[in-house]
Amino acid sequence: MDLRQLRYFCAVARERNFTRAAEVLHIAQPPLSRQIQMLEEELGVQLISRDSRPLRLTDAGRLFQEQALQILGRVEQMQAATRRVGLNERSVLMIGFVASTLYSGLPLLVRKLRSHSPELDIQLVDMTSVQQVEALKAGRIDIGFGRIRHSDPAVAGTLLREERLVLAIPRDTPLATESGDVDVTVLNGRPLIVYPKEARPGFADQVLSLLHDHDVVVSEVIEARDLQTALGLVAAESGVCVIPSASRQSRSDLHYRLIAGERATSPVILNYRINDGSRYIPVVKDLIREMFAESPPWMD
Repeated sequence: MDLRQLRYFCAVARERNFTRAAEVLHIAQPPLSRQIQMLEEELGVQLISRDSRPLRLTDAGRLFQEQALQILGRVEQMQAATRRVGLNERSVLMIGFVASTLYSGLPLLVRKLRSHSPELDIQLVDMTSVQQVEALKAGRIDIGFGRIRHSDPAVAGTLLREERLVLAIPRDTPLATESGDVDVTVLNGRPLIVYPKEARPGFADQVLSLLHDHDVVVSEVIEARDLQTALGLVAAESGVCVIPSASRQSRSDLHYRLIAGERATSPVILNYRINDGSRYIPVVKDLIREMFAESPPWMD
């Protein structure tokens, strides 16, 4: 499997027609069909159902298209960043982040970093905490902001703060009639929405561990792909969801209550490679200390 085959497949998947895809790719149709066939043979599954017009992707084909588009997009980002460095002699800092950190200081930090180091080309990559550790070791990112503690000897994890957890509740429900702190035991017998669905362990496991420590048994665990999907399900009254406190900014149509207890927190962790000599890591640490000293509203 190579990038050319991924591009060929994505063209066929987009056009739903081999002839049109071949025209877009500026190749003849028989070689295109052969490349797709070789791809299917390598994977051992059928990606395209050829007995319909227009062509239809199989379930495996839809999954493969989604992953292929992500890979090709990442390659394009890598090419563009490399050209910028080579032509403009600009340094690139790749930052991995979990989505919830967008509400707890990451945007402010990036603005401060751009102001402090205007020569720096900052690239942000959305990835889970587990993915960040592997991406750091592979050199795909330079620093990461995650929520999962790890013990990988090649990656340093600096705890920045413990963020309070809150319960996201549908409006017009009994739990939403008050605004004070709520005990985690109120989740007993209720449907709970957790995220992310994949790349475990993750934030979902932190929440489930908190419930286990308090002998809380929910009626159902509903897994959502990401934070926004989880909160959308709360708005639809499918259940309640535990989120980091700063993420309350993401939706105003829900009711939020802080969860009581010292352990009802989620860590925000700065990850970077051990012995990384980049001069920007100390700069990032200094800017984080400066940012925390300003006591921004999302730290409440």
